[in-house]
Amino acid sequence: MGRVTVAAVIENLDDLTSERLGQLPSASVRKVEVNDALVDSGATGLLMPKHLIARLGLVPLRTRNAKTAGGVVSMPVYRAARLTVQGRDCILDVTEIGDDLPVLIGQIPLESMDWVIDMQGQKLIGNPAHGGEQMIEVF
Repeated sequence: MGRVTVAAVIENLDDLTSERLGQLPSASVRKVEVNDALVDSGATGLLMPKHLIARLGLVPLRTRNAKTAGGVVSMPVYRAARLTVQGRDCILDVTEIGDDLPVLIGQIPLESMDWVIDMQGQKLIGNPAHGGEQMIEVF
């Protein structure tokens, strides 16, 4: 099985809101750009190393139990960020992982942005069921 990595931009959603309201200049919006975010269909959401979360200035929300290879552990969850991959974006809370791990993009953001993993090509592709175009399903 191959490994799929993508370039991603993660932005502080509170900063984006302040920018939209004219309270913060665009240049002050905190964001992180990574070239090697790991697409992990076994993960649920957006998981980021602690040092990147600190750079974004995300606000802690709660802790959540998480099922890992090592058993159930409690993990910190932070206020929402905007994730952009290949021109598509979504908004979601961020779960903290160790600084020795890459950014992990799990199933929820993939579905929200309507990406499908092409393991043979080792890349993300637009959902073939939607003609490759981004679409939401509401049924």
